[in-house]
Amino acid sequence: MDEPGPAASAPTAESVVERIAGMQERVHILTGAICNNNCIFCMEEDRDGRYETNSQTTDETVRWITGLNRNTEEVCFTSGEPTTNPSLARWVKIAHDQGIRRISVMTNARALSHEPTLRRLLAAGMTRFYVSIHGHDAKLHESLTRTPGSFDQTLGGIDNIRKYKSRGIELHTSTVITRRNLPHLGEIYRFLRAHGVDQVVFNVMQANGRANTYFERIFPPYTEIAAGAKAFLDEQGAIEAQVPAFLVDIPLCTTTALPDFNRGYVERYAHYEPPTAAAEQLIPASRLASRTIEREDQKAVKVTRSDLDDAQRQKRAACATCRYDASCEGVWTNYLKRYGWDEFVPVPA
Repeated sequence: MDEPGPAASAPTAESVVERIAGMQERVHILTGAICNNNCIFCMEEDRDGRYETNSQTTDETVRWITGLNRNTEEVCFTSGEPTTNPSLARWVKIAHDQGIRRISVMTNARALSHEPTLRRLLAAGMTRFYVSIHGHDAKLHESLTRTPGSFDQTLGGIDNIRKYKSRGIELHTSTVITRRNLPHLGEIYRFLRAHGVDQVVFNVMQANGRANTYFERIFPPYTEIAAGAKAFLDEQGAIEAQVPAFLVDIPLCTTTALPDFNRGYVERYAHYEPPTAAAEQLIPASRLASRTIEREDQKAVKVTRSDLDDAQRQKRAACATCRYDASCEGVWTNYLKRYGWDEFVPVPA
């Protein structure tokens, strides 16, 4: 995963089930055709395919997509590393001029350690940053990004963004949980909060791409992740009344011991891509026509998160008895191949 998974919306007194039911869909624009990190858990292992798809995004594509989605809650530039694309600031301005209320980017923020680059994005209309950082020191972070020097640059980007928070700029981070950083959740959280981060999101890996290739080395069982999160939250909860840290993309049946406030989720999102065979295979033929949009010589297929997940997650019959069944996306098939179903116990209604 080159960029963070989508951060959870700020929880309220509502239960996690109520928050999931009320979430809105945001729009992703595929921006980065390359990435300047080499993360061991990256879900985008097909980099040639990503380059081919994302390189087709143009000014007109961005204007077209944002024009169709002026009422969306958020437009997020993502995939690969968006800041490697010299068109990013111009595309942010196009989205801003279309009246999009919140414009965000999923980034490792290395390029934003160069403050003029950050200022160009802010001037164009960027309002929220989701920054990927996977440890509280260079040794841990770079053991996962496999990119020397990436920690100092990412931290420099975070510190630069922090300077502009008084203008209403939001700073969130995403830390992908692995066997290596799971014992350090508290240290990572306190380090990031000390650098001005508003929300610290701990993303559980998607069991695809490199996370599947290196699964045995880096992917802890969900119950171990939930236990580590509980220990961190119990410790930090003695200091803060509410801890703005959220555990995301983990079956809810495994996290019942966590405060509901901290049980995050991956938000609904959609992106548009050329009508390739891969995109069309994700969508049932009966719905493909309604998902295809055309404008002059352009054509695109709307692909949702559910399309991507449904093809690679499973449920079993017992899941239908769980109180979280309607809110749960299921379990990654590649995860079940290693760990099976034993840790997933349906929660009575």
